[in-house]
Amino acid sequence: MPWKEVDTMSLRKEFVDLAQQAGSNIRELCRRYGISSRTAYKWLKRYEQAGEEGLLDRSKRPRHIAVVTGPEMESRVLAMREDTGWGGRKIAKVLREQGHERVPHANTITDILRRAGRLEAVEQAKHQPVERFERSQPNELWQMDFKGHFATLNGRCHPFTVLDDHSRFCLGLKACGDETGQTVKDHLQTIFRQYGLPKAILCDNGGPWGGGYPQLELSQLAVWWIRLGIHPQHGRPAHPQTQGKEERFHRTLKTELLQGRSFSDLADCQRQFDPWRDRYNLLRPHEALQLDPPVRHFHPSGRSFPEILPPVEYDSGTIVRKVHSGGDITYHDLKYRVGKGLVGQYVRLHPTTTERVFEVYFCQYMVRIISVIR
Repeated sequence: MPWKEVDTMSLRKEFVDLAQQAGSNIRELCRRYGISSRTAYKWLKRYEQAGEEGLLDRSKRPRHIAVVTGPEMESRVLAMREDTGWGGRKIAKVLREQGHERVPHANTITDILRRAGRLEAVEQAKHQPVERFERSQPNELWQMDFKGHFATLNGRCHPFTVLDDHSRFCLGLKACGDETGQTVKDHLQTIFRQYGLPKAILCDNGGPWGGGYPQLELSQLAVWWIRLGIHPQHGRPAHPQTQGKEERFHRTLKTELLQGRSFSDLADCQRQFDPWRDRYNLLRPHEALQLDPPVRHFHPSGRSFPEILPPVEYDSGTIVRKVHSGGDITYHDLKYRVGKGLVGQYVRLHPTTTERVFEVYFCQYMVRIISVIR
């Protein structure tokens, strides 16, 4: 079977990296990438024999990287800096992995950049050690958000980004024309089919993720996640640092791709987003990952995306109510609000140890606590 119409070379590299992860399911990966097992093992064998060059089509002439030193190496360092905006450690790591001989030490490369006026004192002062918090395994938590929208020559682009908390692997970078829940759902379905389902998703408190201040209500998007067995999580209001990895990723995206560049329309944005995402995932050394690229710390989820949602079922004998069009339920002829995102769904009321106080659940997710008036 053929590879899908994207960037064939980057898809092959991504597939190989994921297939080499411990405990990977080759058959499941083949299904998600739309290739036969014969094709998969062919590229795995070629990669084992010749590295990335083995992933090139046989009709293409293999690239030969000459040994460079002195002024040529310095020019290469400056060119990579110009192209990526990376610092000495990242450039040194990538040059070595590309097979160059006599690659200077990272400190030497930093000196080259400094002598060439490519480093600013303010920028250097930012690089201080920080305390990092992350999930212990891939797919335990995904973070997602919209990067601040910007103008193209024909409308505005709203970049939608999805990041794995543990590995920093970018699961999605999509050029969108709006920030609606349906747009997010359409893109997430593609991502879920490719990489499987996470245990939880972290997002902020605004639309399309949630709403209804002062008490946050579930959006239709969050209701869909819950039915998929995904736990929605929200950052504290006015605390963007809760999604620090997304914020940092957006800053990298702006610095390395968006800043000082113009785009004609959404299609042009996506054409430039795709190769940048590949470079970020497959090549770019990450400081928080011991200068490994994110793909080396990621593997797809073992939970596949169900094309048909499972039914919502509750144990017999429980108090079940349907959510009306206004986002309310009725109990003892009185209305209690649970949220418009749940309209048409069924919720259950679970009594607490406090008299006339109930916890309201949708599936296994507690929506809110209500006090019943009699």
